[in-house]
Amino acid sequence: MSRVDAAVAWFNDSPDAAGDTFKVTGIIDVDKALSGSNELKLILCGGDRCEQRTFKLSGEGSNFLVQHADLLHTLPGKPQAELDPPPGARLGWLDSVMAQHAFVVLLFYRGFW
Repeated sequence: MSRVDAAVAWFNDSPDAAGDTFKVTGIIDVDKALSGSNELKLILCGGDRCEQRTFKLSGEGSNFLVQHADLLHTLPGKPQAELDPPPGARLGWLDSVMAQHAFVVLLFYRGFW
């Protein structure tokens, strides 16, 4: 089992997955990840959401110990940045505007829409 597979399996079994099955759609700092760093930053997508998560891994082979390394888990009360527009009024607005125009420019700043 690779480090990425171990992190995804661990995340899918965690309460953060909320019953959805996530897959990796991107790796941040690929060179750092390939050099054997114990920190792994992944873009995970599942259900109707995508999230960037950071994991700390230790061990080798098929026996990895996986832990959250996200700053958000150490700072309670800080909202999770979203990679997709949040559900609600803004998502409906985006659908209606996209139907009216050939293209739409959105500003995405530090993970907040």
